[in-house]
Amino acid sequence: MIQLSLNGKSVAVDADPEMPLLWALRDVLKLTGTKFGCGMALCGACTVHLDGTPVRSCSTPVSAAAGRKVTTIEALGESRIGKALQAAWTQHDVPQCGYCQSGQLMSASALLAEKPKPTDADIDAAMSGNLCRCGTYNQIRAAIKDAAGSLAHGGGA
Repeated sequence: MIQLSLNGKSVAVDADPEMPLLWALRDVLKLTGTKFGCGMALCGACTVHLDGTPVRSCSTPVSAAAGRKVTTIEALGESRIGKALQAAWTQHDVPQCGYCQSGQLMSASALLAEKPKPTDADIDAAMSGNLCRCGTYNQIRAAIKDAAGSLAHGGGA
């Protein structure tokens, strides 16, 4: 058994320690918001937070999460940053097919937690590992900027 904190709750995962965290989340723990994209940590669809840092869950063994805090898209809306991002995503019509969105949002929330007033360069750097087939990169950048502005003015509550 592997013990970890998942979305604020202590859980035990009965899985091979080398199983990718993605499969432990989706198949063992039944949290399907985190998506499988490429399986090689290249697309970002599987991004989750490990102690607040975005990681690619498809290439992170579940054993690497032992004793650590894992946050998935299912818990994003519980934070001010998450609420602000979700509102901005909707306002800017970011999702098209939607497949990459959980990974995009997890990377964006980590960025805003670290840099509350990101520049375009900060946004581009933080989001560079997240691919969007639909090409909504301009909407993503605008949504992140709006969420940052909303948070600076007390929004996202």
